[in-house]
Amino acid sequence: MLQTNQKIIAFFLFLIAFSFGEVKAQKLIKGFVFDNQSKLPIEGALVSILPSQNTNTDNRGRFVFNKITASNIQRLQINSIGYSVKSISLDQLLLNDTIFLSPTKTSLTEVSVNSNVGKEYKIVSDLDIKMKGVNNSQEILRMVPGLFIGQHQGGGKAEQIFIRGFDCDHGTDINVSADGLPVNLVSQAHGQGYADMHFIIPETVAEVDFQKGPYNALKGNFTTSGYVDLKTKNALDYNLLKFEGGMFDTYRVVGMLNLLREKAKAKQQSWYVASEYAYSNGFFEHPQDFNRFNFFTKYNGKISNQTYLSLSASTFNSKWDASGQIPDRAVADGSIGFYGAIDSTEGGETARSNINMQLVSTFKDGSYLKNQLYYSNYYFDLHTNFTFYLNDPINGDQIRQKENRNIYGYNSTYHRDGNIGSIITNTDFGIGFRLDKIKNLELSHTKDRFTLLDRLAFGDVAETNAFGFINKTFRFSNHFSLNTGLRFDEFLNDYTDHLKVDSLFKSNEAIVSPKISLYYHKDKSTQYYINIGKGFHTNDTRVSVLENGRKVAPPAYSADLGTIIKPTNNLLLQAAIWYLWLDQEFVYSGDGAFVEPSGKTKRTGFDFSARYEPIKSLYIDVDLNYAHGRFVDELKSQNYIPLAPVWSSTGGITYKNKNGINGSIRYRWLSDRPAKEDNSIVASGYFVNDFVLNYTKKKYEIGLTINNIFNVKWKETQFDTESRLKNETTPVEEIHFTPGTKFAAKLSLSVFF
Repeated sequence: MLQTNQKIIAFFLFLIAFSFGEVKAQKLIKGFVFDNQSKLPIEGALVSILPSQNTNTDNRGRFVFNKITASNIQRLQINSIGYSVKSISLDQLLLNDTIFLSPTKTSLTEVSVNSNVGKEYKIVSDLDIKMKGVNNSQEILRMVPGLFIGQHQGGGKAEQIFIRGFDCDHGTDINVSADGLPVNLVSQAHGQGYADMHFIIPETVAEVDFQKGPYNALKGNFTTSGYVDLKTKNALDYNLLKFEGGMFDTYRVVGMLNLLREKAKAKQQSWYVASEYAYSNGFFEHPQDFNRFNFFTKYNGKISNQTYLSLSASTFNSKWDASGQIPDRAVADGSIGFYGAIDSTEGGETARSNINMQLVSTFKDGSYLKNQLYYSNYYFDLHTNFTFYLNDPINGDQIRQKENRNIYGYNSTYHRDGNIGSIITNTDFGIGFRLDKIKNLELSHTKDRFTLLDRLAFGDVAETNAFGFINKTFRFSNHFSLNTGLRFDEFLNDYTDHLKVDSLFKSNEAIVSPKISLYYHKDKSTQYYINIGKGFHTNDTRVSVLENGRKVAPPAYSADLGTIIKPTNNLLLQAAIWYLWLDQEFVYSGDGAFVEPSGKTKRTGFDFSARYEPIKSLYIDVDLNYAHGRFVDELKSQNYIPLAPVWSSTGGITYKNKNGINGSIRYRWLSDRPAKEDNSIVASGYFVNDFVLNYTKKKYEIGLTINNIFNVKWKETQFDTESRLKNETTPVEEIHFTPGTKFAAKLSLSVFF
């Protein structure tokens, strides 16, 4: 292992030395693009030297043309989604290299198919968030085409995630972060990779960055099906006070307030606070008594000519009662209703507090260094009963999962532009670490939540992930780009078992993940790409250290062949066919309430997205996804992957009128899927519609939201579980489910000031 690590470190040093050995790019034309209202940089804006040479702004709003292919350059054109197109002369740019864009109504007609390498989904993402918006915490993840979520504790627990043929449970195979702060929790009490996003206030979300597949060298653990990186607003356009109230005793109030005046904005400084309180009894027969409180504050500003600071802090707390998962047979024989409960003492409490600091320093040669330091404290206490009286016919099988953890992390990334002859290069390389220290990680058999009957697992975890990466893009011409990446991760896992006289167990593993992507930018209307890469997800520390032969980080190998096409001014299409091999799968075990690894899997499928604007006030979006997944080493009749989605689709029509009336009607469709390896038990699909109608003016907005507008009965989450009810002598294996929401209407009033 030592020799291997030395070779890897040597290879990294060679790549870094090679990058510094490049010729510093001659910056023939350069500048910055900013928002005229917030005075903050705009990332991803398309800057064009007419007619055919293009580049995009980086996260500082900076653009550079290192090589000019056009002759007699007169003007530059700048496009960005949600802003008016701007054209300036070269003489204007030479006098002032800062360009300000004015926000305007978003229109598909102004979108060009030309994105930064590795950002092939950014066009669709930016369009959707500006057109559809984010109205609740569930919709944040739904911004990713083909991603489905399911809630099986009524709103308090992290959602179950489905994407690209994966039942990710609560995050085993998708990397989720917010402003670079990791959301996934390793070795979590309820499930590996647990990604609870309820500490994020939806109204603060400015961007949902995502990519499907393990192709980004900057993203590590859990990046098998892809990653989702949320970015909160750096500044508020206005202060906000919002009130919501609806059926099932549902209430919510949100406040967002700027703390600095306009003079600070002119100096590119902002500071705001946001807070949220939500309460609901839910649509279940057993009242949920759900409470959630959120507080968030963020400072973002230019603290010197070369340095930007972003500093945020947040705290969150949530408590609830839950109906849990119920068996089909109990509903069929009338023992309970469709929205009833078997164990009415389920529920939980969770809390998270975060501090996140990012410092970006720019050097004279245009390169920049980004340093991030973060800390999180997380508390979790969950009470569930999946099998009822299967194991304990007297007291029942209720379990308690509990933990208290501290997370410490640091990331550092250096970016440099250069050239090798006529080839333009962009290089990012970085290092970092994450340390999770979990105290009293507990799985216990309980009664009435807090009466301890037996400890099933109890110990402390210390899990460290140290990593390094290099990501390099070669721009051979205006049409061809090549992106290469290499990532190295080292995992150190320690588990102190309190049930075995505090015995200490250890494991460690290093994993190298190469990536390569080729892009062909035909013109402003067409782009093709090929992505190939290796990613991984880690096993729970308790699995890694206690069971021989279990890898700490099972690898995944994937490939995408895709295109983005804009055949007409008002139609955008994106499609990809993909393949993914996973060395080790995670399967949910209902009787034990944990996830366990099993064999190798293979998945193939396709994704299709369409965005259409028949008239300027109407926006139509459709996403259609298919995945075929099977276990590799099992017999053909026994190789289905439980709960893996097959067909899925989302879409809707959004209407926006100048008179202030706007709204949307949307659908979600998930097909039937196998719930057991032999497909003898099937999880039922569903088709659900939601409706939003708003009347928006400069100073206020009145809104109506209806979930499940046609009041269909549907099962949001489903599991093949063996259980026994109190009056039964033998156990029964069948579907256990949590019902989806009934028809639920909610009114809102927002005041802008």
